[in-house]
Amino acid sequence: MSKCILITGGAGFIGSHLADELLIRGHYVRVLDVLSPQVHEGQQLPPGYLHPDVEFIHGDVCDARLLRQALDGVDVVYHFAAAVGVGQSMYEIEKYMGANTLGTAVLLEALMAQPVETLIVASSMSIYGEGLYGTPDGQAYHQAERSLGQLQAGVWDIYDPQGRRLEPLATPESKPPSLTSIYALSKYDQERLCLLVGRAYHIATVALRFFNVFGPRQALSNPYTGVLAIFAARYINSQPPLIFEDGYQRRDFVSVYDVVQACCLALDVPDAAGHVLNIGSGHACTIRDVAEQLGHVLGKAHLMPCITQTYRMGDIRHCFADITLARSVLGYEPRVTLTEGLHEWVEWLSGQQPHDRIERARMELAQRGLTV
Repeated sequence: MSKCILITGGAGFIGSHLADELLIRGHYVRVLDVLSPQVHEGQQLPPGYLHPDVEFIHGDVCDARLLRQALDGVDVVYHFAAAVGVGQSMYEIEKYMGANTLGTAVLLEALMAQPVETLIVASSMSIYGEGLYGTPDGQAYHQAERSLGQLQAGVWDIYDPQGRRLEPLATPESKPPSLTSIYALSKYDQERLCLLVGRAYHIATVALRFFNVFGPRQALSNPYTGVLAIFAARYINSQPPLIFEDGYQRRDFVSVYDVVQACCLALDVPDAAGHVLNIGSGHACTIRDVAEQLGHVLGKAHLMPCITQTYRMGDIRHCFADITLARSVLGYEPRVTLTEGLHEWVEWLSGQQPHDRIERARMELAQRGLTV
C-alpha cells in the first residue's frame, strides 16, 4: 500500500538513493534538508540527482514550525538528518549536538503531536567504539581500548591487561557501546531517543547501525565524510591518500544500494519494530587495502597511500559488522561486493572534480591537539 514518507536529510547521499527506491515502490516521498554547505557546496537548490518527483522542503530539522508542515499527512519517517564526521565533532561540539541530539528531540516532540506509523533512524557503527575482540584463550573481550601513552608510542594494536594481543571479531549488536567521539555520542542519542519515544507513543521504531557506506553521490569535497570518499578526492586530484596509524585497521565497507535494501526491509517487515540492527557487508577490509584497490580501479595505482603513523582523537582500531541479526529479522542479504561496488562507483567518479580539503582538515585537528 502506498504511503506518504518523509526523509529528513533526504537530499544527501543515502537519503536520495532511498528516495529513488521508495518512488519505484509507489510511495509518495517528501524530503526535508537544510542543504549543509559542507555537503552541498553552498547550493540553495536541491541537488540535480534528487528525483524530480520528490517533494522538497528546504529547512532545518531543528525548526519545529517547519517540521509540523513537513509531517502533514506523513505515515513514515526516515530520520537521516545529521552532522557527520568523527574528527570535526571533537571541536565543533555545539554543531554536532545541536543538529543530531537537539534536532532529533525537536522531531520527536513534533511526532507526539502528529504521530506516524513507523520511524526508522539512521544510527552508526561509531557508537561501538572499538569492536568486539577475542582473547588468545577464546574469550570475548567487550571493552577494548588504547591508552594515550601507547598511541604516542605508535603501538596500534589492542592488548588485554595481561599484555596479550587481542584478535578483532565481527561485532554484534549485543556489544556494549563505547562512545569515543562527540559524533558517536550524538548518534547514540539519536538512536536511544527514537527507540524510547517510539515505545512510549506506539510508533514502530527501528534503528539501523550503518557501517562504512560508499557509492555514487557521496560528498567528495567534505574532508570529514566517509574514508573512501576522502581517498577518492585525493586520487582525483592526483594526490596520494593519507592514512592514519599503520593502515591495517579493519572496517566494513557496504554499498549504498545494500543500505537502501535494508532501509526498505525495515519498513516492510513488521517484526523489525523495536530492533537495533547492524547494516554492513559482513566482511572486513583493512584501510590500506581498500585505498590500494580504489587507486587501482581509478588508474592511480602509482600514487601509493601515505601512511602517517599518527592517531586522530576519536578513531578506533577495528570494527566490522556481524549481520546475523539483520539477516534473521529482516531477511537482509548484501548483494554488492566491495570490488563490484568500487568499479561501479568509479564510473560516477569519472565525472567529478572535487576540492581536496584534507590537508586543511588535518591542520585543524593538529592545531587543536587532536592528533598524536
